[in-house]
Amino acid sequence: MTSRWAQLASQIADGTQVASGSKVSIFLTDPDAMPAVEAFVDEVYRRGGIPQVLLTDERFDRSAVAFALAETLATPAPLEVSSMLWADVHVSFRSMAVPVPGPVDAERLALQRRGKGEVSALRWQQTRWALVRVPTPGWAALIGVDYDDLLDEFFAGCIDDWATKRGAWETLAAELGASDTVRILSPDTDLTLPVGGRTWVVFAGEANLPDGELATAPLETGVHGHITFPGLFWFAGSEIEGLRLEFTDGVVTGVSAQRGEALVRELLATDPGASRVGELGIGTNAAVRTVTGDLLIDEKILGTVHIALGRAYPQCGGTNESSLHWDIVKDLRAPGCHLYVGDRALIADGVADPVLAG
Repeated sequence: MTSRWAQLASQIADGTQVASGSKVSIFLTDPDAMPAVEAFVDEVYRRGGIPQVLLTDERFDRSAVAFALAETLATPAPLEVSSMLWADVHVSFRSMAVPVPGPVDAERLALQRRGKGEVSALRWQQTRWALVRVPTPGWAALIGVDYDDLLDEFFAGCIDDWATKRGAWETLAAELGASDTVRILSPDTDLTLPVGGRTWVVFAGEANLPDGELATAPLETGVHGHITFPGLFWFAGSEIEGLRLEFTDGVVTGVSAQRGEALVRELLATDPGASRVGELGIGTNAAVRTVTGDLLIDEKILGTVHIALGRAYPQCGGTNESSLHWDIVKDLRAPGCHLYVGDRALIADGVADPVLAG
């Protein structure tokens, strides 16, 4: 186990270009991620960097939503902001913390996400960054899977021959760049996203771990149709189930959900850009197979597609601005599910084209 954490730490340091003199901001969201943080701190020191670890434990988020002044909720955490402005590199080790049961004020939670979104924007504006979603025994028990199996999938999805796969994915990304539209089609979904003139970007082991996706930014005013996310997943520690979104001229015009609808509506009202699609992503990691309900992991699964409401990545050519960037994953690994980029079926009747796996 120690050797696997050390190997992962080395890969993260390579991906974020940690070198002598690098100022490295590290967030730890839960003690369960401590082995990963310890290994990474060791690696940063070995390379001559300056690591600074900040405990940003997510259990305190719920306390803030319950008791903080509204002004405090909406304000970016000052130490987190200072950390981003100080650092050359930022790495956030985000444990899969089991949500605390009980009602949450959706309006106040959405208000808190505004402040967090500003910190996230600073991360990608100011630093070379990586986010690491670390499995925990508690989350494995929550979703009814074996923890050791989940951890094995995590490491397999993080530690890979990314350089070789990047070459294959960049070739595919260049080909997709000539297409004008993406269509997601299944028995409960028919969504068209215009992408003409936008750039497809490869994520291959540098920024999100587990990693593996192709992403672009749809044209801001052209998304049309509907998409359904039938399963249960979590965002900001809150349950959302059976989510259905309808789009007209790029804007969400209809929302329904079996659970969490009030939160979704509050998130969409965060700012003018929150109700538009900032990102379209395609999962390409064949080693990650288990749907966990955690979006940062599930979006990498080969055979899935995801949209992000809110902020677009500028490197894709997107212009949508928002303090929200919320990835929502749709599993297309079932009969009757398709993903078309132009005339090309990258997922056909639930089966992913082998080219996606690199």
